[in-house]
Amino acid sequence: MPSFIGQYLTMNELAVMAMFFTFIYMLFRGIPVAMALVGVSLVFVLIAELFLDPLRGLWDDIIDFDRTGIDYQKLQVLSGRLFGNTVKNPVLVALPMFIFMGLMLDQSGVAQRMMHAMQKLFGSLRGGLSLTVLLIGIILAASTGVIGASVTLLGVMALPAMMAQNYSKPIATGTIASAGTLGILIPPSIMLVIMSDQLAISLGDLFMGALFPGLLLGALYIIFIVIYGIISPNSMPAPEKSDEVGWPVVKEVLLAVIPPMFLILLVLGSIFAGVATPTEASGLGALGATLLALLNRRLDFKTLKEVSRSTLNTSGYIVGIFLAANFFALILRRYGGDEIVEHMVLSVFEDPYMIVLFILFIVFLLGFLLDWIEITIIIMPLMLPIIVGLDLAIPGFDQVRDPSVVWFAILVAVTLQTSFLTPPVGFALFYLKGVCPPGVTIGHIYRGVIPFVLLQLLGLFIVFQFPWLVTWLPAVAYGN
Repeated sequence: MPSFIGQYLTMNELAVMAMFFTFIYMLFRGIPVAMALVGVSLVFVLIAELFLDPLRGLWDDIIDFDRTGIDYQKLQVLSGRLFGNTVKNPVLVALPMFIFMGLMLDQSGVAQRMMHAMQKLFGSLRGGLSLTVLLIGIILAASTGVIGASVTLLGVMALPAMMAQNYSKPIATGTIASAGTLGILIPPSIMLVIMSDQLAISLGDLFMGALFPGLLLGALYIIFIVIYGIISPNSMPAPEKSDEVGWPVVKEVLLAVIPPMFLILLVLGSIFAGVATPTEASGLGALGATLLALLNRRLDFKTLKEVSRSTLNTSGYIVGIFLAANFFALILRRYGGDEIVEHMVLSVFEDPYMIVLFILFIVFLLGFLLDWIEITIIIMPLMLPIIVGLDLAIPGFDQVRDPSVVWFAILVAVTLQTSFLTPPVGFALFYLKGVCPPGVTIGHIYRGVIPFVLLQLLGLFIVFQFPWLVTWLPAVAYGN
């Protein structure tokens, strides 16, 4: 190989790494994500034009300064590459619908009613408030994928009661933060909607594949709270006075739980039974959450306006990152970023399963620095060719399409659970801190989430060791 070619490849590798580090630096400077992505891309387009020249062909195809100026037909092709897949993808229609469903459910009063009823049922037990928070977190996760709303709602409802009952501040805050983040994994999850688009796989596969891992994490949390209450009873004391639990209390719990369970059945049941596509089910979920708010007399024009505005803001934020990330990815590929990243990852280990673990380790570390949206949109498409090329022996039971990709996507989703709880970018920590009463510091929250991050890693290990936890349910659904 001539020396100048070796030098050219080395410069490309440096340019790819420089793009990533410049992007992260701009985020730490407080630059909005979409602007950081576009800004870095434009800077490296200029660098390429002046020095490396891997992008000149892209712009020469569009602009002919000597003759006709801009070729608008070719410019339209470029805009289609950047934006067309995003705005034309029917799967992404589910994104604003699920966001609307979660925000409307937050306004419906369903969670408050569940908290009041379950406090009576479990409040007399040691650690009963923590168990109540976890159970409500699981139910909310299966009916909404909006993390900010879930963490804030649980914090407002449960933390004052925990403090009044002399719960340990770390265990109280850790329980609330971890329970609120289950919605990013348990379907319907907006993270899985984005992964479906980025990996070009069935959203129904991801929803069904994520159900058991999500419930597994919830079960690990509950087991931990029970054991911790036995080992350290003073951390979660039982109340001095408690009402007797009888049929009226059980009846109140059932009446509180039935509405959100109906919503879960409406959305996930219609998908799993093959009655509706995930996009159609998202519309049913949005309608169902609106009807629940109406039945609870919590729906008025002001509420509808606030929920619609919040849905528009959140959806616009995500779509803006989508468009900017597409531009970033296009420039990265012109630098040869796909091949460089693939070569770097494959050169570390020979065993395919060790390569998967190495990728998950990279995702875990990135979770300390980046939001899950950036990781999902930028990193996942780069890793897809690697996973497909590994030819992993993941059981698909002759029903699941691309079982190794579905399994990998769920592994990444479980790993990204930690990104909500790990500083400095753990959004659940800051959502919770915003509603904490005086005396609860960010240090209490940091200490409280440590055991739950370890439990998330334990859940990741279990899903890695037993891939059928991901692929069995989609196979059964398709088989029937």
